[in-house]
Amino acid sequence: MIITILVIVLSVVADQVSKHFLAAFLTGLENRSYRLIPDVLHLTYLENRGAAFGMLSEHRWVFMVFSVVGIAAILLLVAKEKPASRWVQVAAGLIAGGGIANMIDRVRLGYVVDFIDCRFVDFYVFNIADSCVTVGCAIYFVAVLVEEIRAYRKKKADGTPEETADTPGAPEGEGSAPEAEEKERRGDA
Repeated sequence: MIITILVIVLSVVADQVSKHFLAAFLTGLENRSYRLIPDVLHLTYLENRGAAFGMLSEHRWVFMVFSVVGIAAILLLVAKEKPASRWVQVAAGLIAGGGIANMIDRVRLGYVVDFIDCRFVDFYVFNIADSCVTVGCAIYFVAVLVEEIRAYRKKKADGTPEETADTPGAPEGEGSAPEAEEKERRGDA
């Protein structure tokens, strides 16, 4: 749980500090945009009054309720399940931290400040909190997939005699490797 809390704090601080400084810098520019790499990556100030990527604007209270429920669910899951995988703990921290950071904007400002403008793919403007949620979801998916593969392999390796293949080189019908070992130990072989 400590890893999750640390990642939440770091995510919120990184997002809020970047928004504070970049909002001050970008709102002072004539077109509220700064070209880091022309036509590839710009910093563009945008007030997002909707959900992800500006969808369903002017419904901030609905999103705040869903955010609170989602963040609470993630924290309860981590507290209850105590995942052994540090990757799952980091993923939960990134998702919760991103949600908290954007919720701070909605409560404090009434909108979410977005500024990362990837123009090379004609994508929406987003922020560090959005990135934390996206990366956290990807890490969680991969971590769960890896754990499922490990559990499957372990189950297969520790499998029952019916699941184990016949002993290589043994005459057909002599049974599985554990059965052959048992017969050999008893002197039946």
